[in-house]
Amino acid sequence: MADDDASSSTKPSKRVLPASIEDEQGPLTVDGEMPQKRFYRSRAHCNPLAHNDAFDYPTDGPDHIDWKAHFTTEDDENNKEGPNVLDIGCGFGGLTAALAKLLPKDKYRILGLEIRAKVTEYVRLRIAALRKESNNQLYTNCSVMRSNTMKFMPNLFRKSSLEKVFFCFPDPHFKRKNHPRRIVSERLLSEYAYFLKPTVGRLYCITDVEDLHNWHMEKCRAHPLFRELSKEEMENDVCVEAMKCETEEGKKVLRAEAQMFYGVFERVRDDEAFVDDNVDFWDEGQFGVGVAKIN
Repeated sequence: MADDDASSSTKPSKRVLPASIEDEQGPLTVDGEMPQKRFYRSRAHCNPLAHNDAFDYPTDGPDHIDWKAHFTTEDDENNKEGPNVLDIGCGFGGLTAALAKLLPKDKYRILGLEIRAKVTEYVRLRIAALRKESNNQLYTNCSVMRSNTMKFMPNLFRKSSLEKVFFCFPDPHFKRKNHPRRIVSERLLSEYAYFLKPTVGRLYCITDVEDLHNWHMEKCRAHPLFRELSKEEMENDVCVEAMKCETEEGKKVLRAEAQMFYGVFERVRDDEAFVDDNVDFWDEGQFGVGVAKIN
C-alpha cells in the first residue's frame, strides 16, 4: 500500500491556468483598433468543395439578409439593396478597402468574401478601424462576409444585382484532379452571368500564374454571355489599376518585379449571346470531357 501511495503521489498532474488569467486574455484586437496581421495568419488556401456547413446563409433566399448591418452609408435605400461589387477571395481586404475609396459610395457597395474565418475577422476589424479613423466618413460602403461562393451565391445575391466581380490571385489548383476547385469554370461562369447586370456587369481576373491566366481567358472567351474588353477599354477602367496595385498578392508581385496576367469581361445581353463556331460550349464539360445535351 505504501508503494502504491508513493507511486500515485509522483504522477504528474495536469497544470490548469487560473480562471482569472484565462479571463484576462481577452480578444486579440479591440473593435476600432487596427489589427496586426501576424495574429490572423492562416493557411493560404482551403478546399472549397469540402463539406462544411458552418457558414451563415439564408435558406429562404437573399431577400432575407439584413444588409444594413454591413453598410452604413447615409442612403438607407441603397443599404437595403445589398452589395453590387464583390471581391471574391478578398484575403486581407486590400482591394475591398481600396475600392471603397475609389468608387462613389453613393453608387457602389463593396463586399469582400472570404472562406477562412481568421482572415475574415481580420478584414472586419480592419474596416472597423478605417471607419473610426475617418470618423465614419469613409469605408461605410464596404464590408466583409465569410462564405463559400462556389456553393452559396444563390443564397446571397439576386439576379442581375452585381456590377463588378473580382477574382484576384486565386488558388491555381495546379493538379488536374483539383481543377474542379478553380473559381473560374464553365459552370461557375454561367452562375456569375446570372448575377451580373447585362451590359454593365464586369468580371475581373488577375493572377501571376500564366497557366491559370490562360485557363481564365479560355473559359471566359468561350462563354457566350461574356465579351472580352479591349486593351483600351481596360486602360480606361480605374478598377484594373486597383486590382494590380492594392491587393496584398499584387504588392508582392510588384516588389518581386514579376509579371501579372489579367483580363476583364463584360456581361452581354442574353439576345447578344454567341457561341464560337470552333467550340460547342454546351458540349464542353468541365475539363473538356463531352457531356450529353438535354433535349
